[in-house]
Amino acid sequence: MSARGEGLRRIEKDIVAEKAATLGRAGERLEQALAEVTELGARLAAATDPQERARLGPEYERARARAASARLGLLIQREAIGLRHHRIVDQQFPEPPPLEAGPCSRGTAVAGSASTAPTPLP
Repeated sequence: MSARGEGLRRIEKDIVAEKAATLGRAGERLEQALAEVTELGARLAAATDPQERARLGPEYERARARAASARLGLLIQREAIGLRHHRIVDQQFPEPPPLEAGPCSRGTAVAGSASTAPTPLP
C-alpha cells in the first residue's frame, strides 16, 4: 500500500475511534442525567412534607428535561454514525415519567425503578 493510502487508513481509523468515543460520552451523559432523575424521584416519593414536595417537584421536572435533552443528544449521535433504529435506546434508557404519572403520584413506584413502566410523552 502506498504512503498516501496508509495515511488515509490511519485517518479513517482515528475518525472511527472518535465517533465511538463521542457516542460513549453521549451515553454516559444520559446515564448521569437519568440517575439524577431517579434520585430526585426517590426523594420526592419519600417526602411527606408538602413544602418539600413542592420544592422537589420542579427540581424533578428540570432533571427530567435535562435527561430528555441528553437522550436526544444520544439519538443524534447515533444518527450521525448511521444507526437509524433506536429501539435499544428506548429499552435501555426509557424516558422518566412526568410528575402526574411519576413519583409525585400516590401509589406509584419510583421513577426509573424496574416496576415502573415508562410513560410515553406526547
